[in-house]
Amino acid sequence: MVNLFLAILLLLLLVLAEIFYLKYVEKEPIPWREIIFNLNSSHVMMWVGRGIEVMGFNFVLRHASLGLVTQLPVVAQWVFTLFAWDLCFYWMHRWHHKYAFLWAVHVVHHEGEHFSLSLGIRNSWYSSLTALPFFLPLAVLGVPTEQFFLLGALHYFIQFYNHNRVVQKSGWLEYILVTPSHHRVHHGCNPEYRDKNCGGTFAIWDKLFGTFQEERPDIVIKYGVHQKTPTDHPFWANNLPVLKYVFKIAPPAFFARIYAKNPKQISDFLIALGGFLQFCLLVFYIYQEDKWSGIAEFSLFTLLLGGTFAIAGLYENYRWGTWLWLLLSVAMVGFLAYFLVFQWAFILLTGLFFVHAVWVAGYQFSSVFSN
Repeated sequence: MVNLFLAILLLLLLVLAEIFYLKYVEKEPIPWREIIFNLNSSHVMMWVGRGIEVMGFNFVLRHASLGLVTQLPVVAQWVFTLFAWDLCFYWMHRWHHKYAFLWAVHVVHHEGEHFSLSLGIRNSWYSSLTALPFFLPLAVLGVPTEQFFLLGALHYFIQFYNHNRVVQKSGWLEYILVTPSHHRVHHGCNPEYRDKNCGGTFAIWDKLFGTFQEERPDIVIKYGVHQKTPTDHPFWANNLPVLKYVFKIAPPAFFARIYAKNPKQISDFLIALGGFLQFCLLVFYIYQEDKWSGIAEFSLFTLLLGGTFAIAGLYENYRWGTWLWLLLSVAMVGFLAYFLVFQWAFILLTGLFFVHAVWVAGYQFSSVFSN
């Protein structure tokens, strides 16, 4: 768990480093709102889904495994799983682009209109659940759960790297791996690029099954999708495409009528600070998950989920977002006191949460009084 904590902390640091590079070296404007969503699309729900995926894999391994992989030498087991996992991912990813229901789950990842590292951690709440059937053949063959989890994490880290904006071409690696150049093509909604380069780590699968496409210098990549979900609220962005597919329902336009707006819009940068604090709280949750009692873990899970909705309310400029964010910051102080959490990192994070919430609330109250 500590290694996973360090890996996710590294992801956050790399996202921040890329933002500073693009702003101060490339002199590009930072799409704060999209970065906020990428970091705040409720990763705690994805974490739950990932847990269910691993438990489902382990269940099939225990009850329906042929035990073939475990008969191999240990090194051969790891090498086999390294490539077999990536092959399963290729077909999982390709089918998520081909079939409407699976696309309704996957589309939230492609709705990002700026290619960046933060886009690499923007995924559906249900991505692990719809991915599980594609990886179950590995359990039937007898791939140990530890190898499935660890090599899956390695592949996902490589896929995170493939979303970076800094690297243009990767030399001889272009012939072997799915590089940032290859993956930029995958995120293009141009007809020439659509549904291409579905591989995760190795480029061989796209070349073998006819879905490979080089990045063309004569065609500028247009990122995003043609019909984006008309909301930046994480709950609706993750659920509305699925609900529209199953029930053919329209977007929840009534929310715009029943929720009061703030007099002024909080700056994107200030909301982004809240989004980064929220992601830091997720990192702390993952670090502490196996150390706390059930009630403490559930309480922190609830704070994370509530924070996801509060941040969404802030960048949609609803008053309830300001009040919920302030309430959650107070609840974090209560959590700290009740469970006697003496880790300096959590104490610092709680203080920053509270200061940020008071800052946001003060901005809104001053707006009200000035009017």
